[in-house]
Amino acid sequence: MPQHDTEQHQPNGASPGQVAVVPQVTSARGSWWGPVDVSGLDGLFTPEERDQALRVRTFVDNEIRPNIAEWFSAGHFPREIVPALGTLGVLGMHLKDYGCAGRSAVEYGLAVQELEAGDSGLRTFVSVQGSLAMSAIYKHGSPDQKQEWLPKMATGDAIGCFALTEPDSGSDPASMSTNARHEPGGDWVLNGKKRWIGLANLADVAIVWAQTEEPGKGRGVRGFVVPTDTPGFTATVIEQKMSMRASVQCEIELDNVRLPASALLPADTAVGLSGPFQCLSEARYGILWGAVGAARDSFTAALEYANHRTQFGTPLTHFQLTQAKLANMAVAINKGYHLAHNIGRAKDGPGVTPEMISTGKLDNTRMAIEVAREARAMLGGNGITLDYSPQRHANNLEAVRTYEGTDEVHLLTLGRSITGVGAFQAPGAQEGGAK
Repeated sequence: MPQHDTEQHQPNGASPGQVAVVPQVTSARGSWWGPVDVSGLDGLFTPEERDQALRVRTFVDNEIRPNIAEWFSAGHFPREIVPALGTLGVLGMHLKDYGCAGRSAVEYGLAVQELEAGDSGLRTFVSVQGSLAMSAIYKHGSPDQKQEWLPKMATGDAIGCFALTEPDSGSDPASMSTNARHEPGGDWVLNGKKRWIGLANLADVAIVWAQTEEPGKGRGVRGFVVPTDTPGFTATVIEQKMSMRASVQCEIELDNVRLPASALLPADTAVGLSGPFQCLSEARYGILWGAVGAARDSFTAALEYANHRTQFGTPLTHFQLTQAKLANMAVAINKGYHLAHNIGRAKDGPGVTPEMISTGKLDNTRMAIEVAREARAMLGGNGITLDYSPQRHANNLEAVRTYEGTDEVHLLTLGRSITGVGAFQAPGAQEGGAK
């Protein structure tokens, strides 16, 4: 049976496996990953990478675990911890200069999987802030735009959002109807709606993608840096969600939002859909790590519960069926970490391809949902309460699996890579579609 650290403090009345209790099970061979490490995961990472991950793990244990059940139940995003995330260095963590930490892709991946072990909603905030909003300004913005926004976004003093998806335009952003009209005096006027935009009601700045008059479907898509106090910008919270309840998603309405010429993201890299897709690739990279963190936390909750839950006169971990379930979960999680590690090293080195990112996002989110569901079942009736994390993780992962590319989009991306044939559209459909 895995060893336990009896020095850990347990909240009054809390039981092993509950989310408010810091996990106590440890690896028999001392891996900092805990007993889930059945393949030598600790040997993949440098001491500096390990220390970065453990700093974030401590933050999660101290700031997220004791509160997440209440936040999720109330549908509350804890804006109060945003400055602490800035101090932790995870906002725009992979970007250099402008007050950003400038850490490696692997270190960023390790950080977000620790955050998602706490909750997908909190990891999503970090992704929206850094991989989407900040990356858009960093990759495509002018020097003035970068200087105005990136330093205060890195500290959490300003919050950003990324407005691409629309009520009738999800997987096919080329079909977006939000438009930007360029007026003779140089101003741009934006009109349209966006949906499922994270943190839009709390954001200080929105990166809004809109159709301009450049010919060619998708070619005219351009990005704009929009202060959210601009007249005509309205964000309405989407209520009654069953997933991502410790986060906020909104619908945005743009009603004759007038912007100066300087609001346009000016870089050539921002022309057409390649602009937002570069940012989506960054976000998908974070997801392929984050999902494994949710799976690991679900596994750990089930293991701790099974160690202490006695039925028929013996702990659940003494039953063969329990051990088979735990073994299968551990193998799946280890494969997920090895996949994420391989993609991370490539990102830090020769670079990654779209199909590599799609492989990781597709398979690790699918795996994580299955692990979370299996872990929930192992908890019996107790597993449907917010005292334990697996059901919450499973609910969250339904959204994670959907956003930044559905399974179908990633399967088609891989199919195109394998066959050389793009099949995003049925025969006879109009030209365009996902890229």
